[in-house]
Amino acid sequence: MTEIERLAGEIGFDLPAQYNAARLLWDNLPERRDNLAILHEAGNMTYGALTAEAARIGTHLRGICAPGDRVLLFMDDEPAYPAAIMGAMRAGLLPVLVNTLSPPDLLAFLLEDSGARAVIASEAHRGLFAEAPVPVLVASERPWADAPETLEEHPTKRSDMAFWMYSSGSTGRPKGVVHCHADAAYTAMSYARHILGIAPGDICFSIPKIFFAYGFGNSVTFPMSVGAAAVLLAGRPTPDRVLAHIATYRPTILFALPTVYTALEKHGLDGVDMDSVRLFVSAAEILSNELVESWLSRFGKPIIEGLGSTEMLHIYLSNTQTARRAGSAGRVVPGYAARLITKEGREAGPDEEGMMQVTGLSAAKTYWNRPDKTAETMQDGWIHTGDRFVRDAEGFYYFKGRADDLVKVSGQWVYPLEIELALNDHPKVLEACVQAVPLPDNRLTLKAWISTRETPDDALTRELQDYTKARLLPHKYPREIVYLDALPKTGTDKIDRQRLRAQDNGG
Repeated sequence: MTEIERLAGEIGFDLPAQYNAARLLWDNLPERRDNLAILHEAGNMTYGALTAEAARIGTHLRGICAPGDRVLLFMDDEPAYPAAIMGAMRAGLLPVLVNTLSPPDLLAFLLEDSGARAVIASEAHRGLFAEAPVPVLVASERPWADAPETLEEHPTKRSDMAFWMYSSGSTGRPKGVVHCHADAAYTAMSYARHILGIAPGDICFSIPKIFFAYGFGNSVTFPMSVGAAAVLLAGRPTPDRVLAHIATYRPTILFALPTVYTALEKHGLDGVDMDSVRLFVSAAEILSNELVESWLSRFGKPIIEGLGSTEMLHIYLSNTQTARRAGSAGRVVPGYAARLITKEGREAGPDEEGMMQVTGLSAAKTYWNRPDKTAETMQDGWIHTGDRFVRDAEGFYYFKGRADDLVKVSGQWVYPLEIELALNDHPKVLEACVQAVPLPDNRLTLKAWISTRETPDDALTRELQDYTKARLLPHKYPREIVYLDALPKTGTDKIDRQRLRAQDNGG
């Protein structure tokens, strides 16, 4: 028995060899056909209506694609999106989920790299595909409207390719992350059941978009796995719109990123009713202790922090409401295993730093057409994350940065992340980003970009520099601080570190 098989057995995960991930939607029909599946400004949809729309889309795609073909989805979070994902998979096609903030040159690369034979795009994005070499279906026009409302399941195995996502491309061109039909059901069994305790009465509201692996689980596969509902918000999730959706749809689980929680707090939360939310979830970046305490004081419920990746499909380390540690990514989620490997190649002990490796059935097996990166990251069933962690005696993991984050400043080694975390804990800091930037003589210096809770001045700069010196070591402080009203964000609402570096270089 392999380690992955053992882990799957521990959580009782057992799918037949022939399996199609679209069953996450179709399996709701016998008993939950009339339950609400999607809550959206344009109108709500029941499971019966959503399944019928997915069948129409899948049938229409079968007329222009062959089994195994890729279908690129460039869509806002609207009801047609989950319908397109499920309809394509049931038809034996491979939906490719793409960041809707991708610029034209990157979009052209994604079309070519994926070999997509069709595109489904939201109305707002149709102009980007005017010269696409494949059929482009505009969701608002519903070219599938007259197709049948039933669709026979294409015979697929649980280990067959089911859908693709692209990595964020922080270290070069994005990589196509290939997931199998069993993977989505596995994350629903492991994280959604064991950590969220998701149930049919839940209403899930994910600020991260569906094209993001985190949002895909939150808005699509998790609620479908139990017949719960998902709130979808198309377009930019501004604080006003997010709070309006919370007031209107009364979600029970709110999924966000630290940058979103920070933006909501900056916007102002006096008088905001969050009583419907039983669970606040955060992932992708580290929460500051100051934000955690502020949120708990205001709403009486903690933000539950976790860590996942596109390669693992969702969260594999998580705190819970009853077991959490400030600043920690949490413990290993049931159904997964993690280990830390030291520079010497042995497994790290408690409080000893090592490189994170993680395994579980939802782990991607390959990057599309990237054998070099596949061999580097996916070894013997383990994902080599490139992240440095420390695990304490109770099994909680603490992120220490990327493997290549260590830089020498003033002759001494420094991890910019530890300075960033210290700044984020300062009561006058809303959010911070710290990076090493080159000087004219090619030496490196530490630069911080900071959004503050008050008007910045020279006195605040000295205060923040002294604060980090006192919290860490005298040489660990930002030599330069740039104040911004808000830090730029990526399409997944993480801090856009590349854009800050480009601005620093005059880009």
